[in-house]
Amino acid sequence: MKNIYSILANIPPAGTFRACCGHSVTLKGYTESILLTSAVPFMFSRLRRYRSLRTLREHPLPDHLWRKLRRELYLLRNLGVRQAVELRKRTTLLLHDKAIHGAQGLDMNLEMRAVIAAQASLLSLELDESSYDGWSEIIVYPGAFRVTRTVTDEFGISHEQAAPLSGESWQNGPLVLSWDDVHRDSYHRTPGRHVIIHEFAHKLDALNGRVNGMPPLHPEMSIEDWSKTLGKAYSHLLGQLEQGRECINPYAATNPAEFFAVLSEYFFTAPATLRQHCEEVYLQLRKYYRQDPLKRQEY
Repeated sequence: MKNIYSILANIPPAGTFRACCGHSVTLKGYTESILLTSAVPFMFSRLRRYRSLRTLREHPLPDHLWRKLRRELYLLRNLGVRQAVELRKRTTLLLHDKAIHGAQGLDMNLEMRAVIAAQASLLSLELDESSYDGWSEIIVYPGAFRVTRTVTDEFGISHEQAAPLSGESWQNGPLVLSWDDVHRDSYHRTPGRHVIIHEFAHKLDALNGRVNGMPPLHPEMSIEDWSKTLGKAYSHLLGQLEQGRECINPYAATNPAEFFAVLSEYFFTAPATLRQHCEEVYLQLRKYYRQDPLKRQEY
């Protein structure tokens, strides 16, 4: 490996650099281009901050509504002061950034929209504020909605199948929810079941460009550790189901993307169950979400 001195020795003289396209640029021009490139993220950060402050000032979430959400939504009850303040901010911003509207005549009032926004924001509470960028619409049906898909059987023959769904997430498109399922999961704890968490976990997963069970990990996290831990747990689940045993929702065995989404449901709604069955998976999700729901439940 070349040392730093040999690298410095090969720098062209007279303050010029040879660009990859073969053109020489002056040191001054090179420095200016670096500064400009570095300034772009800073400019976008400042712009986002300005827009956020304006939204919070002009479209505040009513105090009475926030208190009601904190009191009635079980996932929000044991938040610390800092987390509660941050969650209210992110809930307000999500309500303003996403068009949340009803289908089939469902009238989505502010409280209904806030129920969705608050719990979706809980998922990304300690993640980057841009985690839900790139799409703009949440569609809510009164109940389960039917989706027709073309599937190919083992003989290579295509068939159309219609199945009722409680939620659906398009990678670069809208997120679709059933209000009946949202209401049930929000106000009545069902371990390992929460349609908002499930579908928004898919949105986080998609930030890597593909929905494959591996969202963008933090710099301090090891891709190898994540892959090894979740891969081992996924294989174990498949083996359990083959033997007729169930430890978590079998829908998690559909594919790695659904595995991550279902694990996220357990992480927030039944953290003790997840840690009991697979502590290493719980620790990986704790590192990714930068939250510890199990610790919150102890208070």
